[in-house]
Amino acid sequence: MESFSVAAADWFFRPATQAVFASLNREGFEARAVGGAVRNALLRAGAVSEVDFATTATPGEVIRLAAEAGIRAYPSGIEHGTVTLVVEGNPFEVTTLRRDISTDGRHAVVAFGNDWALDAGRRDFTINALYADIMGRVHDPLGGLDDLRAGRVRFIRDAGERIREDYLRILRFFRFSADYAAGEFDREGIEAAIRERLGLLRLSRERIRMELLRILVARRAPEAIEIMDESGLLLLLLGGTSRRARFDRLCRIEEALNLAPDPIFRLAALSLFVEEDAARIAERLRLSSRESEDLLRLSALEPQIAAHSGRRALEACLYRIGPRLYLGRLLLTWAGARDSPEDPHWRSAVELAHRWQRPLFPVGGADLIALGWEPGPALGEALKRLEGLWVEGGFAASKKDLLNIAASWHDSKANTNHGE
Repeated sequence: MESFSVAAADWFFRPATQAVFASLNREGFEARAVGGAVRNALLRAGAVSEVDFATTATPGEVIRLAAEAGIRAYPSGIEHGTVTLVVEGNPFEVTTLRRDISTDGRHAVVAFGNDWALDAGRRDFTINALYADIMGRVHDPLGGLDDLRAGRVRFIRDAGERIREDYLRILRFFRFSADYAAGEFDREGIEAAIRERLGLLRLSRERIRMELLRILVARRAPEAIEIMDESGLLLLLLGGTSRRARFDRLCRIEEALNLAPDPIFRLAALSLFVEEDAARIAERLRLSSRESEDLLRLSALEPQIAAHSGRRALEACLYRIGPRLYLGRLLLTWAGARDSPEDPHWRSAVELAHRWQRPLFPVGGADLIALGWEPGPALGEALKRLEGLWVEGGFAASKKDLLNIAASWHDSKANTNHGE
């Protein structure tokens, strides 16, 4: 950050990035990388997967310049000046410099221009209004470098005005603060978010879901969630009270175990009181089908799982719901039990998920047919019962043992039918 250059960043000198720079910095036009890639390069915050560009060229000119360079271009958001260029399979969003003419809290009418300061002024936070030119030099029109160095996340100019342009910025403020703030969250930003909180009701559930799940796994998620809870924001988002204490304990347990945070585990810890809550939350946040299914299964009361359940019960649970959901159910129960993150029994139960290998049920439908069973529902039910016995017995029964049990069931069934 001292040199105010990103020229040494991995993403900057990739051939695909350089191809975008070369194609758009012609005929008097200028393109600069902007936003997250520049910010994270200055922070040395790890790998950058997406690089966005701002340019003085209009969308039509971007498409023409790209075509002349042999780069595919797609008008992905052309009404707002955004064209997506694809180089070697890597997408780059390129947006013409612009200013907002009018906004309704979700959408904006924009005017294109060539003034970098005006473009910076319509962005959300100072640390997102950083640009890197074709040489890697960083341009900072609004003091974002000082804020980045100090660990400050603050809105550009008037916080309330920035929020009213797009109410999603309330959630973005808490996400960025949780990820990048070094000290207390910006008071002006918090107060503006509280004043404008009813604007969240105007947002689509999909946009809320995207930002909320990212907040839940942010570096300082507990602090962000505490402020959002006490200010009434979570109530608007979740439609009910939250279990913040359990959420905080889950975060501490994950940190103690060096586990990567899972957004659905954390959402479950924060929002679920009874099984019925899972379906409500899934619908309210428009979770994906996979996320909804995971939340429903995490909320289920059976099978019971706890550190003192015993190895056989834990392995049976692992077999029935798989390692990921086993881990989630275990962590949620642990957080609810208020036991220490250092508790050796819970830790041992967690470790089991990492080293356990699922055994293969040794009996199939063909084996029962060979014993005289007819294909159909009765055979399927017999297999299910047989597998249940095998699991409850600690997976110890051999194939021969299981087939003997199945044969006895079949003989008993045959005798009953004969008696009739």
